[in-house]
Amino acid sequence: MAGAQLNAPAQTRQSARAAQIAWLDYLAQERRASPRTLEAYGFAAARYLNFLERHLGETPVLDTLSQVTAADLRAFLAWLRQGDRPLSPRSMAQALSAVRAFHRFLDRRMATPNAAISLVRGPKVRPGAPRPVSEDQALGMLAEPHLDPDREDWEAARDEAVLTLLYGCGLRISEGLSLKRGDAPLGETLRITGKGGKTRLAPVLPAVRAGVDAYLALVPYTSGPDEPLFVAKRGGPLTPRHVQAMVQKLRGRLGLPDSATPHALRHSFATHLLGAGADLRSIQELLGHASLSTTQRYTEVDAAALLGAYAKAHPHA
Repeated sequence: MAGAQLNAPAQTRQSARAAQIAWLDYLAQERRASPRTLEAYGFAAARYLNFLERHLGETPVLDTLSQVTAADLRAFLAWLRQGDRPLSPRSMAQALSAVRAFHRFLDRRMATPNAAISLVRGPKVRPGAPRPVSEDQALGMLAEPHLDPDREDWEAARDEAVLTLLYGCGLRISEGLSLKRGDAPLGETLRITGKGGKTRLAPVLPAVRAGVDAYLALVPYTSGPDEPLFVAKRGGPLTPRHVQAMVQKLRGRLGLPDSATPHALRHSFATHLLGAGADLRSIQELLGHASLSTTQRYTEVDAAALLGAYAKAHPHA
């Protein structure tokens, strides 16, 4: 925006640190970034400016940032990789992403473009294999809410319904909690809008329908058709944070690893289907993946499970 840009003479002298503060304020006020995102971006930008000060031998100003070369940025990545506290390729990629976002802000809001930034590619990051829970662990997580004496019956029924929905339909938390009261009682399929606005149909198992029906029979609040299907204790919308905290408690009671998260139930949905003979294309459609390569990560999990079973069962293993 032209009104937000600085006058050219003053602009070149402005401290890069002041620009960083303005950027973080923009992220907080206009982009409504989370505190965690602000902390990560602020830390990455501070490391970048500290590096430039040592690398160039002067305190960076806006004019300095406009003249950073691709070689300078590659030197920054090398410093992150080889410094006192070397970063992993994934962390380096995240740092580069933050630096690029900072420079986009400088270009659009402070008239300080730098075309060289887009020329630098980050390290290749191999996606980690999904970490599902076993079938027994998944079923244990679904049954555990009813065993908590501190929860009312309707809350336990709600928590079971949410977890059953994630595991039975392979939904993300955001997708499950986006359902409206008018979507219930559930039919044979659910129309889900996932990442990127992509719509898919998710088949609904009888156990999922039964779980949602049991919750609706007990919930003490009346909701309109356009209001959230799942409500919190005081009647407001159920949040992802509630589901995550609830699963964290279940992990402690069941002795499950930290990888047993709500999203792990979606991974389990895919892995258990693959183990039962479902083909990758079908699983891709059910999960709403844009690329088959994303779905293929589940073959690594299935192969690892197969090798584990072999190692335990084969007499010569």
